[in-house]
Amino acid sequence: MTVTLITGANKGIGFETAKQLLELGHVVYIGARDVERGEKAAATLGARFVRLDVTDDVSVSSALETIGAAEGSLDVLVHNAGILGDGVTDGPTALRVFDTNAVGIVRVTEAALPLLRKSSNPTVVTISSSAGSFWAANNPDRPEFHLRAALYSASKSAATMLTVQYAKSEPGIKFNALEPGFTATDMTAAFAGGRSPGESAKTVVRLATLDADGPTGTFQDEAGELRW
Repeated sequence: MTVTLITGANKGIGFETAKQLLELGHVVYIGARDVERGEKAAATLGARFVRLDVTDDVSVSSALETIGAAEGSLDVLVHNAGILGDGVTDGPTALRVFDTNAVGIVRVTEAALPLLRKSSNPTVVTISSSAGSFWAANNPDRPEFHLRAALYSASKSAATMLTVQYAKSEPGIKFNALEPGFTATDMTAAFAGGRSPGESAKTVVRLATLDADGPTGTFQDEAGELRW
């Protein structure tokens, strides 16, 4: 039985990832800040709900303690929670974006490590973005070249580097980040268009179900490894 925790999973790519992993037989915990929305999403899918706010240390610790008490270990962790920012580039907004998109990864990973180390095939997947790729942001042939979202992009650079560094410091656990592709979610509504969350979730699921000898420390999209 594979136990999986997905942060920010009450909607969008996280919700669709939960759905697909449940179909593969995983025990899935949907982590969400909003209890009502989280419980509704979990009930809809047949998943389990745990309140988890990635910006709150107590909330994160409590969520992982709940999973540990119920399951004894954690096999898959998916860092899905993230925010775009409100278009304002200032100190308070920067702190909020980085606290969610980067520091939140540290909070949840550190709290989850004791449970991940008990798994026979522990895997961590971070939904990052090529918006934080130096290569993509400077490539006129890439859509990221035209994106103006400084705080979001910089926070995703941090998310990808955290993936690399955790892969080095925890060789017994696979850590991989991904570019999910332009997806139609609440966060991207202002940009219009995008493919379905279910389509983007397929790459998350692929990285969440790697064999024990699968890659680690990589940044990928549906076609494989990416430069960044």
